[in-house]
Amino acid sequence: MKHKEHYNDEYVLELSSKLYSVMPHFNSQNFCSDLIGNLDDKELFARFDCIVDAMEKSMGNDYMKNIQTFYELLGPELTQPEGMFNLGWWLWPIGRYVERNGIENWKESLAFLKELTKRFTGEFAIRPLLKEHPGEVMDELILWTHDDNVHVRRLASEGVRIRLPWGIKLLSALDEFERYTEILTNLKDDPEKFVQKSVGNNLNDLYRESPEKADLIIAQWRKTPSSKAQEWIIKHGMRNQK
Repeated sequence: MKHKEHYNDEYVLELSSKLYSVMPHFNSQNFCSDLIGNLDDKELFARFDCIVDAMEKSMGNDYMKNIQTFYELLGPELTQPEGMFNLGWWLWPIGRYVERNGIENWKESLAFLKELTKRFTGEFAIRPLLKEHPGEVMDELILWTHDDNVHVRRLASEGVRIRLPWGIKLLSALDEFERYTEILTNLKDDPEKFVQKSVGNNLNDLYRESPEKADLIIAQWRKTPSSKAQEWIIKHGMRNQK
């Protein structure tokens, strides 16, 4: 099944029920009438935007109240690396809501994304926060690189990628290069391949945008004891270099 096909009429009914269960004021009837039969001709992100439009109309515009309520929707954390697109995919419109509305209350949004990413991913929703508050958000991501949860560590890396697939291009890596380097360096020996792949992809993105900065990071790493993780990350990051 293609990603977009998950977000169909059946999904709308299920999401409506979940939202109503934690938001007694949620207007399920309006939500469903806005969406049922109106998603089939739309691509993935257009479906998300239709769903979020209907959410905003049906649950009110108190962002802080809505975010606090969303915590009750999240459910159990993923027990394995990866798996978010198989098990947590239904939460994507929740992340899209934060992506569209979370900048003003960015601290609270960031705290919520830390919990969301343990069930799905916050790699798209975090990017507007990074664009508007790059230094402050990266300071928090530096702390996340030491988190026990693999998904939190992975988001610390994946969120700052310059060329995240499906995401807006983000140049925080260049604008806050010291902080960016600290994030990648803290993760260069991470034992989880899930995290290693993200760090390697960061380097690959950086090589496309600023090869000299990518070389600088690797040169700094070479001054310290190596590890299998680090060598794999470097190889993955340089995979398109001749």
